[in-house]
Amino acid sequence: MKRLRALVAIAAVAATLSGCGGAPILANEPLTFPTPPVATPPPSRPADPIPVVLPRDDGPHDRLTEWWYYTGHLTTREQGAPHTYGFEAVIFRAERGGVPVAWASHLALTDEDGQRFTYAQRSEIGPQVDRSPRGPDGAPAGFDLGISGVSPDLVAAGAPPVAAAPWRLAGANGTDRIDAALTPEEATASGRSFGLSLDLRALKPPALHNDIGYVGFADAGSSYYYSRTRLSATGTLTVDGRELPVDGIAWFDHQWGDFVSVGSGGWNWFAINLDDGTDITVSQVLDEHAVPILVYGTRVAPDGTITHIRDDQLGISSGESPWTSPRTDRTWTQGWQLNISQETFGPANDQLTLVSTVRDQELDTRATTGVVYWEGSQVVSGELGVTFDPDTGNQLTGTKVAGRAYVEMTRYDALSN
Repeated sequence: MKRLRALVAIAAVAATLSGCGGAPILANEPLTFPTPPVATPPPSRPADPIPVVLPRDDGPHDRLTEWWYYTGHLTTREQGAPHTYGFEAVIFRAERGGVPVAWASHLALTDEDGQRFTYAQRSEIGPQVDRSPRGPDGAPAGFDLGISGVSPDLVAAGAPPVAAAPWRLAGANGTDRIDAALTPEEATASGRSFGLSLDLRALKPPALHNDIGYVGFADAGSSYYYSRTRLSATGTLTVDGRELPVDGIAWFDHQWGDFVSVGSGGWNWFAINLDDGTDITVSQVLDEHAVPILVYGTRVAPDGTITHIRDDQLGISSGESPWTSPRTDRTWTQGWQLNISQETFGPANDQLTLVSTVRDQELDTRATTGVVYWEGSQVVSGELGVTFDPDTGNQLTGTKVAGRAYVEMTRYDALSN
């Protein structure tokens, strides 16, 4: 999204590094690099914004910051009973001048019924990560990315620097694939072994955010941004050596642009799939005092109709008791109330409550992306289409709904440890 602050500096002095491994690529202090050799300048490109064209724009772009981001909800049957999981799989790309491209990847599993959260991270430097298909003109026809570089923390502890199998994300036009599994060393460090092999198929057209798939950040730059808000997910989840057939739904975000830092305090991001087929996403960018400075959203109806949600139609408040991490001492909200009105500053016609399935879904990815964030699955309840009597204020209509969601919270205040 997801995610309205991006790569603040390149992974490392990449010109001196080999193809795998490297230092963090998100939220680091800017580095100074030697002036690269003078090269023939590339052809100039049209001024932003330009139309988003798929599957071309599913693929990588020569921009400062980019990510391909999946979250989702899976169900399997263990001993005859349904068992639910949430997952995250993401690849980040950072391009800074004449140094090689830097990459990072995060993989996470939320065992909702077992109340366990597990994650791992990788990083790599160089063009070998990008195996995307391309047409005769060299333009991408989708994306195919594989990261084999093991986290620098594990390499420092003696793990092989290159995994035998990459974490692979691939797709075009809403037909996607995830293949990613932890190595023995990653599983030991994470406390659990797991892997995903999923086929994903888009059930709705892509949603271009801000109507045209382009979000301006004033002096901070701009970003192209679209989502496939509902994909079917089928395949295999491997947990501690057990292969479990799974099915469910997933959400895909793709964002790229010439932006480095947007919002000095972090952001909140919401991706909601309701059981009636409605999908809603909201992005909230924060300043250094955690005050929202940019808020927008997108609603995708069951029939695929896409509607932009303005900040004056949104109300976001926190609920539930927060959770404080014993590892970082950072406090994370565990419940949210989203109110969406059909009119500017009007009554809340859609009222949704989100509650986390597992309190500890914190990822400390300082080894690869320089940040600590909370990203986790949620259960959703509420009402849509609520109307009120203009005279008495009593509720007249409303349809109860339930669903699933993912929430991401990132903060940039100093960590105590």
